[in-house]
Amino acid sequence: MGESTGGQSHDPDFPDRFVEFMRTGWRDSTLDVTPRPEAPDHAKRRSDLSAAFPGETLIIPTGVEKVRSNDAYHLFRPGTEHVWLTGGHDPDAVLVLRPTDGGHDATLYMRPRSPRDTDEFFRDRNAGELWIGRRHTLAEKATELQLQTAHLDELGTALDDAAPGRTRVLRGYDPSVDGAVRSASADRDADLVTVLAELRLVKDAWEVEQLQDAIDATTRGFEDVARVLPADRPVSERLIDGVFNLRARHDGNTVGYNSIVGNGAHAAVLHWTRNDGRTRPGGLLLMDMGVENRNLYTADVTRTVPVTGTFTPLQRQVYDLVFRSQQAGIDVIRAGTRFDDVHQACMRVLAEGLADLGILPVTVDEAMDPACVFYRRWTLHGFGHMLGIDVHDCGAARKERYREGVLEAGYVLTVEPGLYFQPDDDLVPAELRGVGVRIEDDVLVTPTGTVVMSQGLPRSPDAVESWLAAQREAGPRLPG
Repeated sequence: MGESTGGQSHDPDFPDRFVEFMRTGWRDSTLDVTPRPEAPDHAKRRSDLSAAFPGETLIIPTGVEKVRSNDAYHLFRPGTEHVWLTGGHDPDAVLVLRPTDGGHDATLYMRPRSPRDTDEFFRDRNAGELWIGRRHTLAEKATELQLQTAHLDELGTALDDAAPGRTRVLRGYDPSVDGAVRSASADRDADLVTVLAELRLVKDAWEVEQLQDAIDATTRGFEDVARVLPADRPVSERLIDGVFNLRARHDGNTVGYNSIVGNGAHAAVLHWTRNDGRTRPGGLLLMDMGVENRNLYTADVTRTVPVTGTFTPLQRQVYDLVFRSQQAGIDVIRAGTRFDDVHQACMRVLAEGLADLGILPVTVDEAMDPACVFYRRWTLHGFGHMLGIDVHDCGAARKERYREGVLEAGYVLTVEPGLYFQPDDDLVPAELRGVGVRIEDDVLVTPTGTVVMSQGLPRSPDAVESWLAAQREAGPRLPG
């Protein structure tokens, strides 16, 4: 990394003559910006939010950059709700919706480009253009997002005018905003979080396109991984992680979450993200990975493959059980289906399979009783979750709209049953200990059924074996 003035003992001192010299001789430049095609979608979302809170001021920050260590920062990821309402990806920005007779006026407070007649453009390592590149002017950003903009320096006045009893703030993103606006009650701000989550449950056509884009990139990432996965020698789980991450950075923004790459017993750890093991010929490799696309919508896909290319009879038995469970869940999904009905369809197949394996210590019906659910010792999690800008999308929605609710057309959710036999579980046969299998796909709910958006990756055991062989035959490739 380069050096800058201010904040660190190793920073150079600039003489006054140099500072004056740096302020001269610069040609003005403009960015050729056009309105984003999706800007009307963002405007409609702001209108829907406005209708939910008439007469109230709404404040939605995007968040600030987070320190990784000392003066190095994590790659900035804007706040989900802010992105959903504006399309803006810049740090420190704050959307303010002020009530009017007809709804709300929306203003985006942001930090515009640094002018050349001040020191910021070369002194400020966090905001200066010579350090981070050209930012938009207020007018350029207004044109791009089709949204009124104002300088971030004016935000303080706007926050001072916000009456606590008539203002709601999306808290936890920007400490300066949280500190500047008193809350009349925590419940008022919590209601804003809930409404935003529930408004995001149904994806519009543009959002579905973004999710499909992320899923298609994820499919290519899984293909990349299969092409470098040797059948006859161990490789690091981190190699798999890194190859997929290359595709995510090239075709999207980054990964949508920390990739899970678990070989053997690591596959039985639900959120195994250390990825510090090695593949083993003859074993199973579980990969839970998703690309976050450039508009920040993410895929979430899991595949479990036999490293050698062919399932052993026991591996196939477990895999087929999980596959049948997943298919049972997908088969019942349509608008009007209860979320729990999908869960029950998946879990009954798993419970029946565990009984067939001689593992379930009670009858299937007893295991499915909410007072028992012994089958969950070997699956633990539910069948899936909502998907969107967040990998676990809309998590702040009320239970009656989510886990205890009814699916609607436009929902996108994962279906991801799994079986996990821990290495130290004395209730399962020795040959099953350390085996983990999960199959996960991304599904769009339609009025009459589903679209499996991740169908580009095969799911059945025979198809997985054929796919893996075809990828290996094609050989490694670089994104391009």
